[in-house]
This record gives sequence, structure tokens and C-alpha cells, in this order.
Amino acid sequence: MSLAVLKSRALLGMAAPLVTVEVHLANGLPSFNIVGLPEAEVRESKDRVRAAILNAQLEFPAKRITVNLAPADLPKASGRFDLPIALGILIASGQLQVKHLERYEFAGELSLSGELRPVQGALAMTYGLTQEAMTAGREPPIVVLPEASCAEAALVSAARVWSARSLLNVCAKLRSPDAQEEVVAQAQTALSEVYVDWADVRGQAAVKRALEVAAAGGHSVLMVGPPGTGKSMLASRLPTILPPMTEQQAMESATIASSAAQFDFKQWKKRPFRNPHHTASAVALVGGGSIPRPGEISLAHNGLLFLDELPEYDKKVLEVLREPLESGEIHISRAARQATFPARFQLVAAMNPCPCGYLGHPTRACRCSPDQVSRYQSRLSGPFLNRIDMQIEVPAVEIESLANASEAESSTIVARRVRSAYERQLARQGCVNARLSVAEVDKYCVMEDSARVLLSRAMTQLNWSARIYHRVLRVARTIADMDGVEILSAAHIAQAIQYRRALQSLA
Repeated sequence: MSLAVLKSRALLGMAAPLVTVEVHLANGLPSFNIVGLPEAEVRESKDRVRAAILNAQLEFPAKRITVNLAPADLPKASGRFDLPIALGILIASGQLQVKHLERYEFAGELSLSGELRPVQGALAMTYGLTQEAMTAGREPPIVVLPEASCAEAALVSAARVWSARSLLNVCAKLRSPDAQEEVVAQAQTALSEVYVDWADVRGQAAVKRALEVAAAGGHSVLMVGPPGTGKSMLASRLPTILPPMTEQQAMESATIASSAAQFDFKQWKKRPFRNPHHTASAVALVGGGSIPRPGEISLAHNGLLFLDELPEYDKKVLEVLREPLESGEIHISRAARQATFPARFQLVAAMNPCPCGYLGHPTRACRCSPDQVSRYQSRLSGPFLNRIDMQIEVPAVEIESLANASEAESSTIVARRVRSAYERQLARQGCVNARLSVAEVDKYCVMEDSARVLLSRAMTQLNWSARIYHRVLRVARTIADMDGVEILSAAHIAQAIQYRRALQSLA
């Protein structure tokens, strides 16, 4: 047989499109060509495959070898095609006979000795092919992967994963007609221990209450205050009080991390917490590249994106967040490729009130002029701030509060209240309050007459837009859910209004 046809998968964002690996051997001067839009890593596989076959004490045929990776218009990257190419050469040259080859899919990078190295996106690959199989109503194929990638891939409960250590190991299993399918059991992972706790933050009772509301309703929040008041500390501990992830949410987040080669078993079923530096570019934040890859907002899907020192980010970078904050996804278009990544993240940001940081501080004088303060705060545009649900002030902490640890609640206690309010929202409308549409706001945010009058007065006096009106109502809905009531009172509206006053001059 001079032709072998095997199946593998490419990686295109979160998707794992099917790639057919066709290997043809013909007479003529010895050569080795790979066609089908291969990137540099795939073209270099010729040398890895040749050395791996020879070092496995197998014969590398002295023939004209042509490898076609179909479809031809799909870019192929990484060393994941090393294993199917090597197996294709062995099958086409008659050194390996395999029954029912169509039942398998292969991915793995070969070392020069023939050992298999892990591949990027193993979880994305198994998730994609099992979804395809379930949609078509057929049994998913057996996925042959390097041993180091199998535990990640087996997190998909319906996946049939076959572990392999080397090229020879794969050949030995495929040769045996009576070999049992050694399908790896679904990985059992334990949640890593929580080393930070809500109780670590002393004082700031009002701020902690606001963040508890934000956690319960999935609201975006901006903290404004002088240096050293606990803004970053609070943000880093916010994940410890968030509601637990569902299996579907955990799989979505893990698939994105896997496609970006950032999957970590310690983070399985833990909400992502991304904290990019303020020098990050727009592409790093939202994703991109010639072959679109997920950015920080997608890696924070179903979790938190924390932007510290918010005004230090380039203004154009912040403006690209406006659309995904509303839609919960990001569309990336390039000349040849388009991709859509989910981006339902909860934005948490922190900033100082002025360049020196001490505007409004009770004991330290601010050294900034009004023009400096205005220029500093104007780095954040009004349209961007409009999309942040809560803007709260984080004042300086009193010394007495730092020494008093008895009043601090643990993450477990606070998370219990958050989860109760969260489950109330899911039971009522199927989503968190931050994701309510305008029609759903009208339906679920029913106010008392006094609350309606108060909100109307605030809209007039503070010159708020319609977008802010709906965001205030969503926050008030969460506050009412935490109180266990259905009708929004004036107290709920007043508290929600207070959560938008930190930067009122810009909003």
C-alpha cells in the first residue's frame, strides 16, 4: 500500500477542525514534501519524523514522500501532526498494518528519539470531536495522545482517550489485533487549597459589602482610592466568594485555557482570575494574531479580569473592552481568518483618584493641580465608565480596624450569602442580574412608587444616560435578592445609586 489516510485535528481558536493526513509514497528521487498550508513548525516535522523513525529501529523509506494536510486552506501549526505523519509513512510503506484506522485520531509531537511530547489544546481537541460526534449521533473516535496530554483530554467525560509514550508504543498497540482499547478514565482532580481569604482584609466594611453585591450579581466594579487601602487585596480575594462553577462553565473555561496552552489542573473548576499588566496591548487583551488566539478577556471567561492602575492603560486598549462588556463575546477578523471567542468576564478595576494618589485623603495632602487631576481621570472615557455597573470609593483604613480581626468574616461565610442570592437569580430568570436584557429589567425590576421617584430624581440631577438607568436597576435587583425580597424599595435604589458616585464627574 503506497497511500495512508489518517485523521488528526488542527487548533483554530477554541475550535478543533478535522484534518485529514494523507501520506503517499512514490518511486523517484528520495524527497519529503508537506503540503496543505503548513506553518514553520509543521514543515520542520520532516526532520523530527525522519529521526524518530530511524531511532525507533524502523525503516525510513527512500522514496518520494508527499504529505497532504487537508483541507488545504486551513492553516496548520505546531508539532501535533508529527505522530500521524510518522504513522502514515509506516503504514504506506507496509511496515505497519492497522485495522479500522478510521476509528482513530492522532496528535503528538515527536522527539528525535521517538518519544512523544505533549501537545497544545488536547482538551479543546477532545471537546470538539466529542461535540461533533454527539451532534451526528455517532460514537466518538479514539484519540491517541501523548501520555502527558491524556489527563487533560480525559476531562471531557464522553472522550475516548488512548495514552502513548512513544512512536514504538503506538505501533505496538496498533499492531495487536486483540489489543484492548486502553481508554483513560476521566481524570479525578481535587480543588487546590485556598491560601487567601476574605477575612485577610481588615476594615473596609462598606467596600466589602459592595463587592459582595458585585459577586452575587456578576457586576463590573471600579474601586477608586488612595494607595495602600486594600484595592488589589480585595480584588485578589474576590474569587474566593464567587458562586461555584457548573460543569459546563468549567469545561468552557478549561477549553479556552487549553487552546492557549495555559491549562492548569490546579485551576480546574476554579473561576479564572486574570491580572494583565497595564502595558498590555489591545491584541493581548482581546485576542488576535494571523491565526486568531484568545486574549485576556476570553481567558477570564466565567471569571474575573482585574485591571489594576486603570488610567495607566492605553486609552485605545480600554476602549476595545466596550463591546465585549455588553455582548459577552469578541469577534476577531483578519484578512484570511475570523474567530469568535466567548468573553463573559466580570471586570474588576482599581485606580487612584489622582496622579499622586492622595486626593481626598484625610491626613495626607494632595500635590496635584486641578488640571492634573482632570487630565488623569479623563484617561477613562465616559462611554467606557458607563459600562461599569459599580464605581465605589475605597477610603483610607483606620489604624483601629487593622488591629481588629474579630469582626472579619471568612470567605466561606460570605460565599454562602453570595450563592444564595445567585441561585435566586438563576431560579427566577436563568442568568445573573448583570446579564439582564432591557426587557428583562422591566419585567424583573419592579419598584415601589417611592423607589421610582428617587431614581427619577437621581437621573435628572446627575444627568445619567439610559444605560446607567438600567445598570442601577440591575444592581438594585441584586441588593434586593441579597435581602430576599422581590419588590425594589427606595433603600435598594439608594444603595445602588451610591455605588455609582466615586467618579460622578466623568460618568
